[in-house]
Amino acid sequence: MWPWPGGVESAGRWRRRILRLSPAALLVSSYLAGMMVGTLLLKMPWATRAGIAWTDALFTATSALCVTGLTVVDTGTFFTTAGQVVILCLIQIGGLGIMTFAVFILFSAGWRLSTQQRFCIQDSFSTDASSDLRRLVFFVVWFAAVAELAGSAALALCLKDLDLGQRLYFGLFHAVSAFCNAGFGLYPDSLARYYDDWLLNFTVAGLIILGGLGFPVLFEVTSWLRQRKRPRFSLHTRLALLSSGVLIGAGGVAFWALEHRNCLAGMPLSVQLLVSFFQSVTPRTAGFATVEFARLSNATLMVIVILMFIGASPGSTGGGVKTTSFAVLVGLLWNRVKGSSYNNMMNCTVPEATVGRAVTVFILSINAIVIALCLLLVTQSEAVPCEQSRGLFLEYLFETVSAFGTVGLSMGKTAQLNAAGKLILTAMMFTGRVGILTLAYVFSSRESRVVYRYAEETVMIG
Repeated sequence: MWPWPGGVESAGRWRRRILRLSPAALLVSSYLAGMMVGTLLLKMPWATRAGIAWTDALFTATSALCVTGLTVVDTGTFFTTAGQVVILCLIQIGGLGIMTFAVFILFSAGWRLSTQQRFCIQDSFSTDASSDLRRLVFFVVWFAAVAELAGSAALALCLKDLDLGQRLYFGLFHAVSAFCNAGFGLYPDSLARYYDDWLLNFTVAGLIILGGLGFPVLFEVTSWLRQRKRPRFSLHTRLALLSSGVLIGAGGVAFWALEHRNCLAGMPLSVQLLVSFFQSVTPRTAGFATVEFARLSNATLMVIVILMFIGASPGSTGGGVKTTSFAVLVGLLWNRVKGSSYNNMMNCTVPEATVGRAVTVFILSINAIVIALCLLLVTQSEAVPCEQSRGLFLEYLFETVSAFGTVGLSMGKTAQLNAAGKLILTAMMFTGRVGILTLAYVFSSRESRVVYRYAEETVMIG
């Protein structure tokens, strides 16, 4: 018996409406629903120690589900253990993807995927139609479980100032948060108190890197390790691995060069290199920090903004415009400078459609950040004289890019935002997680694709 009149017919209508949704619209709707459920759970009396405003509950739920890590309250002291578990569940679901868990349950129950569900999971992992989705989905859940359990055990060994129960709980919380590139922590200073702990830093950094490489890349690498044959990785995997390595290396060198006389001064050289390495890894959508970012120089902050904007790889737990998009754009520039009309990279030619998607993502992302930054400057600088507001530009740019890239690093301004500012960053976190191109598909016209073209005419450039 349905508890309301016409329940069967109403449920049938809702099911038909859902089935008519495009894969992009279904993905967006699932995250919106998750945000609402998370907000309601965090608003419950048992989730906090002193109550929480609706805006703050929405912000925290979105930050957790979109694996960002920006916070307006201290997670470790403001929320009860039950509230922290809610946040942890949102991080896990959002990190691996809502559609991943739904499809995993369907596969486990022996059900077959519909065409719409198959397209949704392909969009979530940025894979093509030839991929074995069943193997990929089970691999995602298996790999995440193994990595997080191993990471939590290693972290528990480092947290020697806590009792055994707290060490296991704190280790699990931070391991899940690190692998999902969320950046949520139970310490008010993130991981600054462990800045010189080699095991903890490498464990967290390793989890961040694994979560940010993308599950299609991890699936391909582990398949090669099992077969032990000469590797013939796809172009996507090669670009993801190469660009990630270059960004981590270049970011670490830049951080040390710019900060060895500033925030790194007084540390042994080995610790300086460790801190520089960690701060190069974490802007790639993770959000943990072992230094106070408000103390960094403007040049260092701009380097971090660039790393946050690029983000992680497609099909991963991270955000940003993605490493492969950045690599394709660099390759496009290099080929054009050489005078080549083809997009050749690593003995392969990247299709024009792929290059067009990379350019579109880059332009839309820049526009979204500029609009959000302007709105923040307008809504947060009303009571500040114009001369004094000049210094807020970099700080609000940092927070905006951190939200869009689902990073979670902050210069301390997020907690000081008014309700309008929190809603702006909430929208940016949501946009960064579901993907700017996915949102564009949802709001674009469903008319048939234009198949004709006009006569060409040149335009002066440069």
